[in-house]
Amino acid sequence: MNAPVTHNVDADGIGWITFDDPAARANVLNPATFAALAAAIGALEAAAVRAVVVRSAKERIFIAGADLKWLVQLPDAAAASAVSRDGQAVLQRLADFKVPVVCALHGAAAGGGFELALACHWRVASDAAVTQIGLPETGLGTIPGWGGCVRLPRLIGVQPALEHLLKGQLIPAGEALRAGMVDEVVPAAELTKRARAAALRLAAEGAPVRARPAPAEAAWLDELARKTAAKSRGQNPALERVIDVVARGQGLPVGAALAVEAEVFGAVMTGDICRNLIHAFFLRDGAKKRTLAGWFEGTANAAAPIRKVGIVGAGVMGSGIAQWCVARGFETVLHDSQSAALDRARTVIDGIFAEAVKRGKMTESAAAEARARITWADGLPALAGCDLVIEAVIENVAAKQKLFSELAGVVRPEALLASNTSALPIGEIAGHVPNPARTLGIHFFNPVSRMPLVELILGRETAPPAAAAALDFVKALGKSPVICRSSPGFLVTRVLFFYLNEACRLWEEGVPTGALDAAMRGWGWPMGPMRLIDEVGVDVTDFIFGEMAHYFPDRFQATTVCARLLAAGLKGRKNGASSGFYAYADRRETVNPAMNTILPLAHTRSHGLEPGDAAIVDRLMGVMVAEAQRCLDEGVIKTPDDVDFALLSGAGFPAFRGGLMRWARSGGVA
Repeated sequence: MNAPVTHNVDADGIGWITFDDPAARANVLNPATFAALAAAIGALEAAAVRAVVVRSAKERIFIAGADLKWLVQLPDAAAASAVSRDGQAVLQRLADFKVPVVCALHGAAAGGGFELALACHWRVASDAAVTQIGLPETGLGTIPGWGGCVRLPRLIGVQPALEHLLKGQLIPAGEALRAGMVDEVVPAAELTKRARAAALRLAAEGAPVRARPAPAEAAWLDELARKTAAKSRGQNPALERVIDVVARGQGLPVGAALAVEAEVFGAVMTGDICRNLIHAFFLRDGAKKRTLAGWFEGTANAAAPIRKVGIVGAGVMGSGIAQWCVARGFETVLHDSQSAALDRARTVIDGIFAEAVKRGKMTESAAAEARARITWADGLPALAGCDLVIEAVIENVAAKQKLFSELAGVVRPEALLASNTSALPIGEIAGHVPNPARTLGIHFFNPVSRMPLVELILGRETAPPAAAAALDFVKALGKSPVICRSSPGFLVTRVLFFYLNEACRLWEEGVPTGALDAAMRGWGWPMGPMRLIDEVGVDVTDFIFGEMAHYFPDRFQATTVCARLLAAGLKGRKNGASSGFYAYADRRETVNPAMNTILPLAHTRSHGLEPGDAAIVDRLMGVMVAEAQRCLDEGVIKTPDDVDFALLSGAGFPAFRGGLMRWARSGGVA
């Protein structure tokens, strides 16, 4: 088998180190790669080379970082620190090389990949969109362990380096150039030629001598650490530790600073939070490769590919789905019988594209091309040529049944018919149409432009080709699918609304709004349950409570507080409403004093005591775990990992806890 790193010397005396793991689509740093890199460095150290160029032969990847499957198996902090020291030693050989070393970056240069580039003397990056550069380790609960915490501050300064490290995001080559993280950005087709030219120039002139930025003041570092700790609330210790490593390292020689980095890397890399965040990363990565294996007997061959999409309903969800479809290249017909709804949708979609252009996510010409792919229609016949039609109308069984009957009379017999329902069984709303094998659910989450999850719902009649075509469509949209068997509420809605109903029950028992939300935010949720109800809409919440009570009468007793709120005209934040459990004014939110009149006896607990945070968490998370387990037992979803992924991506479950079922299996300690 060929080595993952090879070397050669060309006629100009330039040594080339090439990363190209023949056994993988991406280059990663692991023991085999480091061993091969060390061998290549050793061979070129012994050769009469004038300069060295480090490059990748992969089309989209320079080096994707460390092999996380290797790192997550490290048994303890000592082993992780040793891995850090060993990698640092190999990269230091590049930094100390007897002749200049140029790094040619094309594709993702993430984490350890960029740390390798930092050890080189000159960095040339291609201008391709796939060239994304940076140190994202803190997003995984760890810190750079192969010199990134030491070399980046010495290159661009402590303050900008920490800004980058704390964000933990990859950036395009142009932005990296402006930040001083690379030295040149060149056309992708010229990368090899330009890297060679840089190597020859440096061979004649010598490696560049760079002025070291001034150290950061202790007061600034202390304030940054304080703000970071307050923001992270202990949910990601790596954020505070990376500040510590950079602060301690700025006054030390490189070798001593690297030792500090290795020590802290070992501690955070083997901590529970890091392992949980990496588990969440694996779940998200695995969703991109999801198949229908296990859902049907044999192979689920796709129907004809979906090229033209119809959306019925130009409300919030329908317009969001339409915008996302055209942005990803699909011809889309957006239908609504109300012209005013189409006008509002046009304004919303134009606004989303304008914001994308403003933020540099797409060019004005690309936005114009996407908008041109929308056909606006107030009549169903406009949908006749669609390969897939998704309904996004009101959550009402009768209305959806009627619509599916009408659609079946308009579209081709083989066209897929899908519902965006969040709770209603697919067979109940669409099973009556001719050829029900083409019916299924494609449940997007709001807002479509930001939520990555899509639940692909298989009805009793859904045929393998229809499911396969829909799965391909979801992936083509760049969304992350989870597959569920049709059942009331599917997975996310069912589990989440059992949780919200139990939170309302605690409120009705006398636990104040603020206490409920503070307990769950403190546990890690981005917002508490009562605040979430306001965001979803009190009317939507009350409707789904009613649906859950209808479908699960033995286990779901719907609370009444949301109905009382609606009777008082309090709808939360939906559709411009300004109050619910909270009152919203002047960009502030406060517990709504009007709630005291909703259920006057609510906050007079008979024993005079309120449950503590741990008791609130235990009760609410217990309900969530129990319902998720029932979904598994009933075959609504296949695996605990699928549950974890869906709730991480669709409900905001705190990633630092790894996932609902992972947390439950670990003992479920609040």
